[in-house]
Amino acid sequence: MSAEASAPLLVACALRIEQAALRSAARGVRGAAPPGHTLLRTGMGPRAAGRAVSRALDRPGMDRAAVLATGFCAGLVPGMDPGDLVVAEQTRDPHGDVTCTGTALLAEALARAAPGRTVHIGPLTGSDHVVRGQERAQLRATGAIAVDMESAATLWTAAGGGSRPVAAVRVIVDAPEHELVRIGTVRGGISAFRVLRAVLPAFYEWHRSLLLPRR
Repeated sequence: MSAEASAPLLVACALRIEQAALRSAARGVRGAAPPGHTLLRTGMGPRAAGRAVSRALDRPGMDRAAVLATGFCAGLVPGMDPGDLVVAEQTRDPHGDVTCTGTALLAEALARAAPGRTVHIGPLTGSDHVVRGQERAQLRATGAIAVDMESAATLWTAAGGGSRPVAAVRVIVDAPEHELVRIGTVRGGISAFRVLRAVLPAFYEWHRSLLLPRR
């Protein structure tokens, strides 16, 4: 069995529109996907994400799988724009913090995949609801740069099974100066869908880097 076959990649997202973007990208880069690549739609919220990821990782052959959480998020830092990318150094939620793997390499791969888009690196915090107004400022005061509802639960669940590689990449659809009314408007006018579709090859590049011998 090859190294790639023994170390699959699980890419987890929550929403149908996120899944559609990633499936569209996968058709465009057919043959580049690692063997054992799985795209999982978990459903919205931390509980749904945790349950879905736990079930996926319980399947045969997934004990060594790398896990990458992705989709859309809300930016917390003034000056962020829709379509910017967030690479988590760590994810945070009430369960605790999870340190991500290969953050710098992943950020470099994303910059190549989506030239012209700003890549922000920092803590990504979890929430069980849509964050707005003053709560956004309170989360920013903790040092977090973005918030979403599934990444922290996804990575906490994945990391609980051992020392598997984990990462989170989010595309900003909602920022302090660009508040989103509802997620359905993403398809109509915001660039996040196209950005998410563009960056799938960077996820594959990150996964390949994990398989290289360490010096």
